[in-house]
Amino acid sequence: MAAQVGPLPQLKLATGPAPITAEQRYWRTFKNQLLMPSPTSYPVTHISCGSGDTFAVTTGTRVQIYSTRTRKLLKTITRFGDVARSGDIRRDGKVLVAGDDSGKIQVFDVNSRAILRTWTQHRQPVWTTRFSPTQPTALLSASDDKTVRLWDLPSGEPVTTFAGHADYVRAARFLPGTTSSMIVSGSYDATVKLWDPRTGSRAAAMTFKHAAPVEDVLALPSGTTVLAAADHCVSVLDLVAARPLHMINNHQKTVTSLSLASNGRRVVTGGLEGHVKVFETTGWNVVNSVKYPSPILAVQVIPSAVSNDSSSSGNNDDGPAAVDRHLAVGMQSGVLSLRTRLTGPEAHREKEREREMDALVAGRYDSLEAKKAKRKRRAAAQHRLDLVGEGADVVIAHEASSLSSSRRKERPWQADLRHARYAAALDQVVDRAAKDYAPLSALSLLLALRHRGAVRDALEHRDEQAVLPVLKWVCAYVCDPRYVSVCVEVGLHLLDLYAEYADASAELAEGFKTLHRRVRSEVDRAQVASQTGGMLDSLILGCV
Repeated sequence: MAAQVGPLPQLKLATGPAPITAEQRYWRTFKNQLLMPSPTSYPVTHISCGSGDTFAVTTGTRVQIYSTRTRKLLKTITRFGDVARSGDIRRDGKVLVAGDDSGKIQVFDVNSRAILRTWTQHRQPVWTTRFSPTQPTALLSASDDKTVRLWDLPSGEPVTTFAGHADYVRAARFLPGTTSSMIVSGSYDATVKLWDPRTGSRAAAMTFKHAAPVEDVLALPSGTTVLAAADHCVSVLDLVAARPLHMINNHQKTVTSLSLASNGRRVVTGGLEGHVKVFETTGWNVVNSVKYPSPILAVQVIPSAVSNDSSSSGNNDDGPAAVDRHLAVGMQSGVLSLRTRLTGPEAHREKEREREMDALVAGRYDSLEAKKAKRKRRAAAQHRLDLVGEGADVVIAHEASSLSSSRRKERPWQADLRHARYAAALDQVVDRAAKDYAPLSALSLLLALRHRGAVRDALEHRDEQAVLPVLKWVCAYVCDPRYVSVCVEVGLHLLDLYAEYADASAELAEGFKTLHRRVRSEVDRAQVASQTGGMLDSLILGCV
């Protein structure tokens, strides 16, 4: 009895480097973008997230409150006499504080939009207002009058005033966790200062000098590391050792905003050149970058849920239960960009919609619908089979169906190879217009032909139209180290058989010229790599 003939086994090549990293793949899931232009011509200057349900956006003379779940505008607070600054919503989402360019600070009830408290002690624009992460009635303010003030909501006077800066104070935050009573501030006098109200002293506990005005400061969840944005750099400051640890220089223009993401394991920065960059907090390397059409003034990663644990960050950028949900970016043009990360059923539905749209554009919608209908019929049949019970008949039927499904069909080019129709098999695997085209199939066939000593037989007696697809395939993969051996052999045969006809065919001549250019370029790169390797070996030996 003759042995059963099976299809040619598929090759498995070593995987090369991935075109995109896992981090890039993660941040690309923030793609369901919603662009919301400001109702006025003012830029979007600040974004703050409170509870897991709302976040606040400051633009012009208003603070807008959006839903985290639906991304819809819920409320607008417009009771400002001048341009509003830094509308910060408390962790419980019930109270909001904002300053304005007149020097006034106002605290609002979010539900009724009523003014709960007004302070007018600042004489210059108030650029920063923030609630304490641990004390619901404590908040801070930073102003162009060179002061940082600590307030208690029931009181009409500032609890503490820190006046150590020599220029505008544009950034200030509470430290997270057990150090939440301490404040870090950044000023246009190019310094970052640490204040401790518990000491009773109005002098700064620590000062870090920079080479440019400080635009924003951000504390990591550990409470011992602070980031400061000055000009196009971001400095990483160690509060325990009282020294800078690292300098991030990846932006080309001024960095205006800093935010935490992924429970404090990532830092997101926005700059005036329109780039949003994501850094990992171990080696401070860029793991992703997104370009926007306008200078960026505010960036915030908004979680889908925020823990009420008091040990989490004061800006609600992180928390034990925080999961990145939205990437919110405010621009100079007045547009708020909101990219949402879809997960679970939402991501599946979005992927299905994209697949249907691609099929509709490509004219393959009917075949897609046929495949979906086939899957439904198969699932329904399996469901009916499962309802029969757990008898022996059901098990046997299931095993039979699994055996029949596991039997692989022989492809047409494999049948041609088995019947020694080598030229026909090669024509099929190099045809890029074929529905099931795969470069690995061509490699499998050529290796099988090499094993049979039939590579030249498959290439002989061809006309111009039959030679060109093979030549183009060789040009496409001759630089790939996994294909180079076979491509060189096929290329040499083509030159030997058809080079003399290149003068009579412009397309054939161009194909051979392309092959020559690609091989020449690869040889030059190999020579440079060899020279570089020799220089490195010399340097290493010199160091030893």
